[in-house]
Amino acid sequence: MALLLFLPFAARYLFPAARREDIHSGVRFPYIQRVMSAFSVVSYSSALPQKFFLTLLILLWVSFVMALMRPEIVNKIDDIQAEGYDIMLAVDLSGSMRVQDFTKGWLPVSRLDIAKEVVGDFVKEREADRIGLVVFGSFAYQYTPLTLDHETVVKMLNSTVETMAGEDTAIGDAIGLSVKALRDREEKSRIIILLTDGEDTSSSIPPMQATRLAKQYGIKIYTIAIGQREVARLGFGGGRTIMNTNLLKDIARETGGGFFMAKDADALKQVYKQIDRLEKTKAESRTYVTRKPLYRYPLAAGLFLLFIISLFPLFTDGIVKEKVPQNA
Repeated sequence: MALLLFLPFAARYLFPAARREDIHSGVRFPYIQRVMSAFSVVSYSSALPQKFFLTLLILLWVSFVMALMRPEIVNKIDDIQAEGYDIMLAVDLSGSMRVQDFTKGWLPVSRLDIAKEVVGDFVKEREADRIGLVVFGSFAYQYTPLTLDHETVVKMLNSTVETMAGEDTAIGDAIGLSVKALRDREEKSRIIILLTDGEDTSSSIPPMQATRLAKQYGIKIYTIAIGQREVARLGFGGGRTIMNTNLLKDIARETGGGFFMAKDADALKQVYKQIDRLEKTKAESRTYVTRKPLYRYPLAAGLFLLFIISLFPLFTDGIVKEKVPQNA
């Protein structure tokens, strides 16, 4: 279509304009002069209107050719056909997660703050995985369902605060709820990552019973013990509870997962990097193209120019001279 821009110039070159004296050379009518004198003869007093008219014609032609070329804005969207893993993140929000035994720069920060940062980075890197979030304290509940909308998962994680699910730790309930969310998903792609700093103190289902249920469905559990030291705290029953690493090791061993100890921020980051290496995703990348047509703009310009050209005789009334017709 772009070659059409040169068509008028090619036509002018191949078919030059006929001379005025040749136009009527073939007409044989004895009263031709009398017929011609019956009509007004308009001639331009200046070459300017002719040039302006020619410019309008050129712009009109360019506008219509551009419309035929159908210009468009093309946007490419890379979409990932998710064939990755289904991951439930179980994050401890018990009272001991407010302990500030981590540092960021020179400032002390709580265990939960470090967990938010590191878990959030992990979520962002798992592009092809469906990720959900279970939070637990004295009880457990699903905070976000399995989704590919990782930005929302990170936002929901960052909105959590210590003790919003109670002071104690319900590890068994967190595992059971995570299993419930994963059991109907595709086999050999289901993972639970459990992050806690304590021992189970308030579950309605024993942790190992929930673990055997996860094993029955072929769900691997990776456990992470977070904290630089075991912190004693009071539960509702008044007893002292501390971190139970043996329980977390048993949970991971039973399901074929792994146990990790994170005593500082760097160690916690390495834990999630190792899990990322262990559980690689399988994804198929697809590219989608969106097109926004723009032909309407040169077409509208061409129609506007056509309207101006149709009014051209009115614009030139003041700059032309008219020969008065003679008697017919």
